[in-house]
Amino acid sequence: MEADLLGEIVLLAAVTFLSALQNVFFAHKVELESKTQNSKCFQRTGSPAFEKVYCANQNCTDAYPTFLVGLWGAGLFCSQAPAAFAGLMYLLVRQKYFVGYLGESTQSTPGYIFGKRIIAFLFIMYAAGVINYFAIVLFGTDFLVHIQTVTKASSALLLIP
Repeated sequence: MEADLLGEIVLLAAVTFLSALQNVFFAHKVELESKTQNSKCFQRTGSPAFEKVYCANQNCTDAYPTFLVGLWGAGLFCSQAPAAFAGLMYLLVRQKYFVGYLGESTQSTPGYIFGKRIIAFLFIMYAAGVINYFAIVLFGTDFLVHIQTVTKASSALLLIP
């Protein structure tokens, strides 16, 4: 691959790699909890602790494809750096959600809401990039510089809980 192309996706690839490692961590937690049940085969029911960790892992797994589509779409069609920053924030929020889910049920709510906001940001970036592409093809007008300026400035707002 060309160095230019790799430079355009390296941050997205790094965030994707970190998210895969996080999924391994979550799956490991489920495996550890299933072993504490002294069961010979993997079961979906068991102690309340196992059910919490299994459910938290399943919820994170269900949202994972949506996150990846938003991350890569926003990074490729709009701007890599803000998309990668939002992706890192999502991983931190997902970790907070997972850990919060293992405690009281109200502890996971902030992570869930914050995660939805980050995914919405990624999809807005994605949509703006795709619309800009069609504006270039149909009208010859390129708004990408303006869109990138707005997304770079607004990505800092993701730090506000």
